[in-house]
Amino acid sequence: MTHDHDLVLRPTAAQTEAALNPPPGRNGGDLVVESLAGLGATTVFGLPGQHALGMFDALRRSDLRYIGLRVENNAGFAADAYGRITGEAAPLLLSTGPGALTSLAALQEARAASAPVLAISSQVPTAGLGGGRHGYLHELPDQAASFRGVVKSVHTVRTQSQIPSAIAEAWTSALTVPHRPVWVEIPQDVLLAETQIPVVTGGDTFPEELPPRPELTAVAADLLSRAERPAIVAGGGVVRADAAKKLRQLAERLQAPVVTTFGGKGAFPWTHPLSLQSWLEDRHTTDFLEDADVLLVVGSGLGELSSNYHTFKPRGRVIQIEADLGKLESNHPALGIHADARLALQALLETVGERTDPSAPERVRAVLDKVRDRIAAQELTLEQDVLAAVRAALPPGAPSFWDMTILAYWAWSAFDAKAPNTMHSAQGAGGLGYGFPAALGAAVADPTHPVLAVSGDGGALYSVAELATARQYDLNVTWLIVDDGGYGILREYMTDAFGAPTATELTRPDYVALAESFGVPGVRTSPQTLAADLAKALAAPGPSVVVLPAVLRMFAPTHLG
Repeated sequence: MTHDHDLVLRPTAAQTEAALNPPPGRNGGDLVVESLAGLGATTVFGLPGQHALGMFDALRRSDLRYIGLRVENNAGFAADAYGRITGEAAPLLLSTGPGALTSLAALQEARAASAPVLAISSQVPTAGLGGGRHGYLHELPDQAASFRGVVKSVHTVRTQSQIPSAIAEAWTSALTVPHRPVWVEIPQDVLLAETQIPVVTGGDTFPEELPPRPELTAVAADLLSRAERPAIVAGGGVVRADAAKKLRQLAERLQAPVVTTFGGKGAFPWTHPLSLQSWLEDRHTTDFLEDADVLLVVGSGLGELSSNYHTFKPRGRVIQIEADLGKLESNHPALGIHADARLALQALLETVGERTDPSAPERVRAVLDKVRDRIAAQELTLEQDVLAAVRAALPPGAPSFWDMTILAYWAWSAFDAKAPNTMHSAQGAGGLGYGFPAALGAAVADPTHPVLAVSGDGGALYSVAELATARQYDLNVTWLIVDDGGYGILREYMTDAFGAPTATELTRPDYVALAESFGVPGVRTSPQTLAADLAKALAAPGPSVVVLPAVLRMFAPTHLG
């Protein structure tokens, strides 16, 4: 009897010939790039460094497209966005020590946002592994230890024969839900040494699926079918699982109002009669969700930003579908279903009963009216006009990437993303400098749409060097910089808390002149001309910069009262 697991794929004649007669001049770096190509990678991001030169030399002999950024952290942000847009593991090539460590903030964001990034770093020569102090350049006692608390898995290679399997294992880890960044490190001497190992010609991996337990979805379907006031919170897991259509089907069948988290923007149509939009930082929305007798939370851990800063206290039964086991019931007791959002929603659709509730759209409108009245009472016309201008200028299918800046905080609550997987921000880890380099990664992933990046002047200074990258690769990214002369949101926080700000005011360059010095067109705009100037920049091929001098304010919070 032959069992399926006994079957072995036989090499073709061409593969046998290539294996018996590998081309000369290959090194360990060739095994890296061949492994990536065999797994389906087409593009890599990164920066060269002394210990990593074996990998970068091998790129000359491969068909992989290399996108080199100017700072490792920005390269990590670009890879993060590439992973979010494509759903593929984005390779990130780094060098030892300072180069590797500079990527940590980007990898933290990728972890928080569940973006699949495959970081491959060099290491000191093999003799230096193990914690001894040999005095190698870039040496750390335990480089991998710096990443274990950030990435999903760590893979240390010690011989060339380990390279293909280690990279395949890391690739599978990155793409098994929940998606996460992973770390592979390879010593300098292993990368540089000539290799007789055959050309890596295959590497198919099959990330494991995460289906729900059927007894749990049966209970969840029964609770939802019998609920009087069901509601749904849709998080980033819905977007990452490509489950927006299934979410809409379920919401309509249950007549359940839906609010999307800031990471789940676009998971549910903004103008749908059941859409509570994304006003999570509003007590009216919080009250509505607390009043639900059954609350379905899909792809969200109900963390700080998704729970109105942990002031949300559900009174009804909570059902939580979450692929990250660590987030399951971490904030609220629930019927916890550890599963991929798409598979769990499909299981619910197969078993849930249909509800009729003519009052649901009316209750949604009442909440949104209260939210609008609250914002209108604060005289924030400038902020709303600026956000509306951005929406009017940005084509519906074009992605946008937002830095940690006041306009982005407005966008989290008030911006219509139009479609899933089109609005992204650094709200996962909350670090500055994300918007522009991430937009570059998205433009590499999909050159058919213009890409918008939004930064404040403070965040812009983190990534201004990447104007050179945008020009070098002629990427279709328009960068909107809202220049308010400092760290605007910190200025507000400190003024509110202490009566005066400290360390928030910044000397900054003439951003238009600076952009033009890189060969990137720049324009200074105003709130009145923003929509037209931004639309013109987005329509033009290649990179561009639009600078808006404006001091924006945040709407008043509701979680402090």
